[in-house]
Amino acid sequence: MKKVFILMAAALLLASCGEKQPKPTPTPTDKPKKTVIVPVFNADSAYRFVAKQTEFGPRVPETQAHAACAEWLAAKLGEWADTVVVQQFRTRLYNGNGIDGQNIVGVFHPEAKKRIVLCSHWDSRPFADHDADESYRHTPIDGANDGASGVGVLMECARQFKAQPLPDNLGIDIVLFDLEDYGPHQDEAEQYYDDRVNFWALGSQHWSKTPHVYGYHAYYGILLDMVGGPNPNFPKEYYSQGYAAWVGNKVWRKAADLGYRPAFTNELGTMISDDHIPMNQIAGIPTIDIIDLQPESVNQCFPDVWHTLNDNLENIDKTTLGMVGEVLLKVIYEE
Repeated sequence: MKKVFILMAAALLLASCGEKQPKPTPTPTDKPKKTVIVPVFNADSAYRFVAKQTEFGPRVPETQAHAACAEWLAAKLGEWADTVVVQQFRTRLYNGNGIDGQNIVGVFHPEAKKRIVLCSHWDSRPFADHDADESYRHTPIDGANDGASGVGVLMECARQFKAQPLPDNLGIDIVLFDLEDYGPHQDEAEQYYDDRVNFWALGSQHWSKTPHVYGYHAYYGILLDMVGGPNPNFPKEYYSQGYAAWVGNKVWRKAADLGYRPAFTNELGTMISDDHIPMNQIAGIPTIDIIDLQPESVNQCFPDVWHTLNDNLENIDKTTLGMVGEVLLKVIYEE
């Protein structure tokens, strides 16, 4: 009987091995991944936002054009953001004169703890001190590329954040800095040079010391500066790589995925003192600068129209705006 029992058990075992085993029941922690929908960046819309800023005239602080543009920017951001904060401040220029400025902040998903800050400066240079015509070197400029282009891209991003909701766990703060471009005139640069004092990026310095929310911190930041010129060259800016190489690598990988490697070159760029320096040094937010640097330019390493009257709407390229905007949206929505 024992032998028979063993054979029968073996037969039953073989039969059971031939049957399909039931699939394990998914546990409550097995959540399906959400499909990420990256909205389509509209370069024509971004261009219109650039054009609108230049229509006010040079956005030099404490002028009527500056005040009118500030009002428009805050109102427009208010159509899309959950909250808009206008940060009024008073600071001191390179020559010791006091001046009023205002940073404009659009807040999306204020409840989210993981935050990314996107920024650009919205003021324009009070002097065309690099213009080929010396008679214009004390004339304010439109700043279509140097200022308005970055803001135009961010305004279109803001519009898209409203149309296509951000990931639930992610908050975005769009910060438009004032008084970035009110450094000393080229003719006076040596007189006011002091490596201990940054006479530029005054709005960024103020925000980095006293952000719009007490105790504010962001996962990382991305600064846009001069992102609207034709045939751009966006290397990995030197300080950006020193402070936040992992952020730069993330952004440049997304650009490569989109086929924008020729413009977003993998080369290391020169040292640029810009709004991202206070953000890294004072606020402690790892921040990179996406900035067009032209090694062959007549204006140091900046585009030829830099700080000249030719920095106007005629020299803005929709293709460049679209390229930068598309990269930004891909970075944000695939975070």
